[in-house]
Amino acid sequence: MTVPRTLLLLCFCLLVFPSPGPLVVEAFVGGYGINYGRIANNIPSPDKVVELLRKSKIRNVKIYDSDHSVLDAFKGSGLNLVIAIPNELVKDMAANESRSMDWLNQNVKPYLPQTHIVGITVGNEVLGGQDQSLYQPLVDAVKNVYNGLKRLHLEKEIELFTPHSEAVFATSYPPSACVFKEELMPYMKPLLDFFAMIHSPFYVNAYPFLAYISDPEHIDINYALFKPNNGIVDPNTSLHYDNMFDAQIDAAYAALHAAGYDDMEVRVAETGWASSGDQNEAGASSENARTYNFNLRKRLFLRKGTPLKPKRPVKAYIFALFNENQKPGPGSERHYGLFLPDGRISYDIGVSGLLPSSASSSMLSMKVSNCFLPF
Repeated sequence: MTVPRTLLLLCFCLLVFPSPGPLVVEAFVGGYGINYGRIANNIPSPDKVVELLRKSKIRNVKIYDSDHSVLDAFKGSGLNLVIAIPNELVKDMAANESRSMDWLNQNVKPYLPQTHIVGITVGNEVLGGQDQSLYQPLVDAVKNVYNGLKRLHLEKEIELFTPHSEAVFATSYPPSACVFKEELMPYMKPLLDFFAMIHSPFYVNAYPFLAYISDPEHIDINYALFKPNNGIVDPNTSLHYDNMFDAQIDAAYAALHAAGYDDMEVRVAETGWASSGDQNEAGASSENARTYNFNLRKRLFLRKGTPLKPKRPVKAYIFALFNENQKPGPGSERHYGLFLPDGRISYDIGVSGLLPSSASSSMLSMKVSNCFLPF
């Protein structure tokens, strides 16, 4: 039997140029992003914030809602924006798919493509949180929102995820021993199964600051701040860690491995250091905040991995853009901002503010401007 030449050519092309696997949404460019919280009455308007972000060369931005004034301000900015379905809407989204479609039609579809919405978070720190009535609805809400994105043909353009706190882990030391809390697995497993199917990363809120203030007598602050220290050696893997940030990320990888999700990427949805706090919040100071954020920015710029995953560059959203003077909770909650309300930098880590600042003329700024490229 003679095989047509066109068929032979097709077979040859399939062998030489195999079809790609499922398309993975890339919502994060580079390694550095920032959280733009707005629980404050003294921060700049969204259009000024866009100006600030562009001047600071911060391209990846995450917000905690879908405020239309922010979505409008980001039109044509070229910035990558992740918007959010807050915890109070999770049950509503889980109830039926039509509610998710309504939300997408109101808050996503009208703004594309001018506003570059690249991701949607569903809830924040739900699993392990105090409101256990949200645990099951979270899984259903994620599925309904994804189905809505599919109906709009946006599932390959917008990444879907939910950030977790360290409360989802039963233990995190040493990093290799980290596992998810057993009581959360009935909810975590279907969530991870779904995210594995749609190729979404595992996002964790990683705060060496919070770990340090919980046990300042036994945790070396230099280890938490990326400063020179002896570090730790994981006895199970013999991997050496010279900073807590990397250890926290690898702990999340270990938990995913133990649960059977070796291929899932870990990214950081929040990390930061408070510049002030209550009397019992050890280490909350401007100097420590500057040191942590400067060293973290330098570490992310290197686009390197962790001791456990050296070839997988770390990506992180910094918390936060501004101090939020109306946030409830401990004093530290109101003092994570890289910028002051008028747009000046809080302390110099190598970014530019809207207005000149005495900090920006320091030698540190000269060093950073010579060694850092835009993120």
